[in-house]
Amino acid sequence: MRKILLSFCMLMLVAMSIGQTSNWKKSPSLGLNFFLKDFTTPDLIGRQGLPIVLRDGTWNKPVSMSPGVSITYLEGLSDYVDFAANLHASFTNYQYFNGTKQGQDKFLLESDANVRLKLVPDNYFLVPYFSAGLGASMYGGTYFSAYAPVGVGLQFKLGDGNFIDLGWSYHLRITDYSNYNFQYSLGFVSPLTEKKAPVVIAPPPPPPPPAKPEPKDTDKDGITDDVDKCPTVPGVAKYNGCPVPDTDGDGINDENDKCPTVPGVAKYNGCPIPDTDKDGINDEEDKCPTVPGVARYQGCPVPDTDGDGVNDEEDKCPTEKGTVANNGCPEMKDFGFDFKKIQFASGTAVLTKAATAELDKAATILNEHASLNVLIEGYTDNTGKPATNQTLSQKRADAAKAYLVKKGVNADRLTATGYGAENPLGDNKTPKGKAENRRVEFKVKK
Repeated sequence: MRKILLSFCMLMLVAMSIGQTSNWKKSPSLGLNFFLKDFTTPDLIGRQGLPIVLRDGTWNKPVSMSPGVSITYLEGLSDYVDFAANLHASFTNYQYFNGTKQGQDKFLLESDANVRLKLVPDNYFLVPYFSAGLGASMYGGTYFSAYAPVGVGLQFKLGDGNFIDLGWSYHLRITDYSNYNFQYSLGFVSPLTEKKAPVVIAPPPPPPPPAKPEPKDTDKDGITDDVDKCPTVPGVAKYNGCPVPDTDGDGINDENDKCPTVPGVAKYNGCPIPDTDKDGINDEEDKCPTVPGVARYQGCPVPDTDGDGVNDEEDKCPTEKGTVANNGCPEMKDFGFDFKKIQFASGTAVLTKAATAELDKAATILNEHASLNVLIEGYTDNTGKPATNQTLSQKRADAAKAYLVKKGVNADRLTATGYGAENPLGDNKTPKGKAENRRVEFKVKK
């Protein structure tokens, strides 16, 4: 009992110590809450331990908890601290700490006072808080006891001081006729009075303007200084006492400048050197003045050596005509190669005659197109264990690579990888589908 009272007093001291207030201090508010009271779960945790309760899933379910309603009074002590007073009412089968139950649902009335410590002020949409306090209860009009509620909650802002309050509290036992219990609550809170608007103090009136001096003409251009926009430089009336302007500062005044707002040269009547193709490189330096290009190619576009529509800087195979989808590289199928003909007998990595015939085509293609590098992917059907299939698929890919190397293809241009039974082409439920899946695939590296 002394420890609980001491903890509550310390919490009050902390609340007072951070009680600095600005415009977000909560107005006096009233809330209506619906709650569920749970005596079973704390009892199970006390007897069995939290890990066992979580493991076995023996915590109390909401349908077995006792419902109730409560009224809450809230008032801000500062931006981060609120005072809360609660009155809870429910009908429940109260179980005392010694394990005795009353045998039937009776009326339970509880009242407590709490301090809420908020992590952020009320101007945030979501406000987490911690709470602690002291309370008293009456059960069945006969049994009176004291308890200490501690808990956490979330406050959801709705606007105009209204908010949804979602909370969980743990009622600690203090006296003999009280018991440990959890309480889960959901409520709506609204201010009792409107928040006062801040008092706005009107600024003092401005001082009277000084007396106007007698007009003079400092630059002697016949235009007095009070209307002369350039009082120290002789000018003309057309420009309010200023000289004829040169807006773009290119040394050619606006009346003679065909491009008065853009710096230019006399050769082009005050306009900049033209850029016909609008590529940012003027025509005098542009080797392709009518076609947009880039500076590193002197105004010409990035070249496309193989004419496949992918420029050389983005083309992974700049000397081999390919496709945009394959980053400028051709596909093996573009040369008449069909990887589906490279199949294997079940459980082996031995190349068949049909497979070597197709690999001969691949060797010819790769030897004629030295810029192509190829990914060789080995596969199996779903027969056997995954680890065995992985090893077998790698052997199949390696067998195809070794055959191409034997045919004169540089091994550095070939990457062999096994993928087991992944990515099947055919249905593994049929012999034909299984045969289609015992294969190697060829893909040009991008």
